[in-house]
Amino acid sequence: MSMDAVLSRIDSDLDAATGRLFDLLRIPSISTDPAYSADVARAADWLARELSDLGFDASVRPTDGHPMVVAHGGPEDGRHILFYGHYDVQPVDPLELWSRDPFDPAIEDKDGRKVIRARGASDDKGQLMTFVEACRAWKAETGTLPARVTIFLEGEEESGSPSLVPFLKANAEELKAEIALICDTGLYAEGVPGIVTQLRGLLGEEITVTGPDKDLHSGLFGGIAMNPIRVLTRVLANLHDAHGHVQVPGFYDGVAELPPELKEQWNNLGFDAERFLGSVGLTHPAGEDDRTGLEMIWSRPTAEINGIWGGYTGAGFKTVLPSQAHAKVSFRLVAGQDPHVLRESFRDWVIQQMPLDCHVSFEGHGASPASRMDISHPAFEMARQALSAEWPGEAAFIGGGGSIPVAGYFKTVLEMDALLAGFGKDDDQIHSPNEKYDLDSFHRGTRSWARILGGFAS
Repeated sequence: MSMDAVLSRIDSDLDAATGRLFDLLRIPSISTDPAYSADVARAADWLARELSDLGFDASVRPTDGHPMVVAHGGPEDGRHILFYGHYDVQPVDPLELWSRDPFDPAIEDKDGRKVIRARGASDDKGQLMTFVEACRAWKAETGTLPARVTIFLEGEEESGSPSLVPFLKANAEELKAEIALICDTGLYAEGVPGIVTQLRGLLGEEITVTGPDKDLHSGLFGGIAMNPIRVLTRVLANLHDAHGHVQVPGFYDGVAELPPELKEQWNNLGFDAERFLGSVGLTHPAGEDDRTGLEMIWSRPTAEINGIWGGYTGAGFKTVLPSQAHAKVSFRLVAGQDPHVLRESFRDWVIQQMPLDCHVSFEGHGASPASRMDISHPAFEMARQALSAEWPGEAAFIGGGGSIPVAGYFKTVLEMDALLAGFGKDDDQIHSPNEKYDLDSFHRGTRSWARILGGFAS
């Protein structure tokens, strides 16, 4: 059976496939809000039934939180691949900013193209259904799948994945495969697909500097009493030098230079930093001044201040010296950096800057390592060629500035690389009101996975 027949099946079934996606989008599977727990379970049941109807051995697996869905299909003697997606979604607040009910999906016209409007349309229900529909087309045309496929769908990705690692460890033998496929990313540019081969890790710290045992009148104590906001802002100002380099001791230990061949490929992507920043009202890159724009957001570690507060911040004015000052600081990490070592280095660095009469306390918020994939695995070049055959632009190996912890867990827990290919766009407004997914992305994405699945045929 030719690939053309499978692709033609996808084309002719697009309306029905969109209808099935709409059925899933109507389920408000908001994982972070306990009020929606039953709906999250309902989405898991829906997916398990859908996969069972396709001939998969599918089941809903309970966890201490929301359930996982695991399904097995295809020839037992075929090459084994694992597909991961998540069926939970973000909350919809503020609801008044939506143009329609977020769980009443519809196709709308936007700038001359058709888009699917609903919460979860892009992140990640629309994306995961591209793979399911690709499997459907293969089954319909050939009666089977070209490889042994395990589908693993999570219900807690949008709420921190507390059950993920315990589940992976408990089911490692069942889930481990040749490679993992993840569809939770986006196109590099309009019509240009990308395969993400490296993702940054994430480390979060909340800092509290305490000085006097109570808030003080600035007329009585100003000048003689140490102000915690003054102390904290000096520490935060010391995070970077004049060239954008992070000043925490040992921060760059283990950070490798970008391989020349990958750097050349990135340089050929034509990234315009000024244009990128112009979309948010900025003009000039503010990172390490000896790095390109793509290096800054894909392959270099960062330190960022995400919030700072203390004293009186209400309306009007109050002349107070605060007892405490607070800040939230996050670090995006790259391969070679140990988040736990960096946490201790950062805390030591802050402590050493405390003056007399001030002390500091910390609260950690996550510590996930970066991921770097081994693109010498033949699946990566096969997938790049398959994507290039489907989309107008040639696919590229790219980096990801954000963090997708599951890719790292597949590497550390299941000892396999992950191939991340997604079809979202920068303007999909994921996590925001009026989330959308281009109908063309849903269509081409399904065809893309069908081509990639064919590449795994034994």
